Amino acid sequence: MNNQNQNQNQQSHHQSSEVRHDDDAALSDFLASLMDYTPTIPDELVEHYVAKSGFQCPDVRLIRLVAVATQKFIAEVATDALQHSKARQSAVVKDKKQQKDKRLTLTMDDLSKSLREYGVNMKHQEYFADSPSTGTESTSREE
Repeated sequence: MNNQNQNQNQQSHHQSSEVRHDDDAALSDFLASLMDYTPTIPDELVEHYVAKSGFQCPDVRLIRLVAVATQKFIAEVATDALQHSKARQSAVVKDKKQQKDKRLTLTMDDLSKSLREYGVNMKHQEYFADSPSTGTESTSREE
């Protein structure tokens, strides 16, 4: 029985070693592929914010990995915000029976709801204006 347990442990260790090697090889291949990839977010911008957070990294592969992760996050937030916008506008359409304009409008509320799902609480400044020209009118002085 003891020999059987040892054999199973050796097989298990050998299998986990192979899996780890496969994972390492896949990671190495992925990092190497980042050298040929140009992400949407420029390396310089990522380097700026990474440095601003206190992290220095001379490896462009890691900078591009952060860029790809950021791009994925932004895409997911935008997709979720789009779904919030569609849901909000479909509720309005049900009330009005006809929809003349089929364009979607992304609002700060849609974006805030989407970001909240990812743990980002965004507070935006409330602006109050009676008309588009409020605050731009010059006051006349009587001399």
